[in-house]
Amino acid sequence: MNAVVVLVGVFFAGMGVAALAAPAALVRPFRIVVEHPESRSEVRAVYGGFGLAIAVALGLALARPGLHDGILTAVGLALAGMALGRVVSRLVDRPTAFYPIWFYALVETVAAGALGAVVLVRASVT
Repeated sequence: MNAVVVLVGVFFAGMGVAALAAPAALVRPFRIVVEHPESRSEVRAVYGGFGLAIAVALGLALARPGLHDGILTAVGLALAGMALGRVVSRLVDRPTAFYPIWFYALVETVAAGALGAVVLVRASVT
């Protein structure tokens, strides 16, 4: 069960570091152009800072059992919300190739489900 939390945490940490170091490269697959300091700041804040904060929160979930289920539930819901936003966008926008939109929707859905499963398994054991 901890492996799931670690894997999702590593994903968020990697995204966070990549966004802080190279914001344009991180969002390039989405055809987002970050040519101004304000747009680079936004990518660094939302993908970078938020990603690192989520990675730290997942680390706290492992280190502090009393926080575990609440943190995993919150992160799982955030991931599910991201996936839902992609689905809504696909319903109102023109169709796109599988990558990057559907790929990340799948990653977010799987990660959300995995974190939810960890919480449910822990609840059934206690």
